[in-house]
Amino acid sequence: MTARYAVVGNPVGHSLSPRIHAAFAAAEGQDMRYDKLEPSVAGFEDAVAAFFSAGGSGLNVTVPFKEDAWRWVDAHDAAAAAAGAVNTILVRGGRTRGCNTDGIGLVRDIKVNLGWTLAGARTAILGAGGATRGIVKALQQSGVADLTVANRTRSKAELLGGEFGVGALGLDEIGGGWDVVVNATSAGLNGVGPLVAPQAAAGARCYDLLYAVDGRTPFCRWAAECGAWSVSDGLGMLVEQAAAAFRLWRGVTPQTAPVLRALRETAR
Repeated sequence: MTARYAVVGNPVGHSLSPRIHAAFAAAEGQDMRYDKLEPSVAGFEDAVAAFFSAGGSGLNVTVPFKEDAWRWVDAHDAAAAAAGAVNTILVRGGRTRGCNTDGIGLVRDIKVNLGWTLAGARTAILGAGGATRGIVKALQQSGVADLTVANRTRSKAELLGGEFGVGALGLDEIGGGWDVVVNATSAGLNGVGPLVAPQAAAGARCYDLLYAVDGRTPFCRWAAECGAWSVSDGLGMLVEQAAAAFRLWRGVTPQTAPVLRALRETAR
């Protein structure tokens, strides 16, 4: 029987997840289909309950439902428990389990695909929202140094910093000297503007959790103009977190490089 999976979000029409998982399934010989679910903002629970009642095997969860998913599932893995957010749901023994593969995806993209060094890297995360909560633990475990969260509202950064044991600053307090800077704000959607001072990016490896198929998000363009050592958008993270979800569902680790390469080639 063909196993059914989907990504649930609102909006979700732009999602690349069906293409990514179709490529994984074809390469690994897996009998599965992968669709999109777009319930109303208030309709998450009904939509996912109906999906699993109809025999669905697993879901990816994207904005704005990651916290709804955390509350809905029966149990969490360690990453989801720490993040307070779920991006992958699977069923085991008749119970739903919520996982979070965002941090795994980010660290693998940075270390394997980009070849950047994280161990000992003085690292700043811009933003203290749900996206940061999904990655901060994985970055800590990768061995980064002086991990600091910066947010426009400093008190929010301090709350998250106290919870995870990392530094906290206001965005206007971020200076230079960073090895890695990760943009986890939504500023890249409409341009960076005065997010942080230019010296924050100068000489650093700058990573945007947002992605553009051509790799040129507003944050990446801004960081390059500020003299960043290297820049990357989050397309590789999207593919790597999908691979981690695929492994949880199917027990198979797919090759990610061909899929990432194919996605980039569509922008040429």
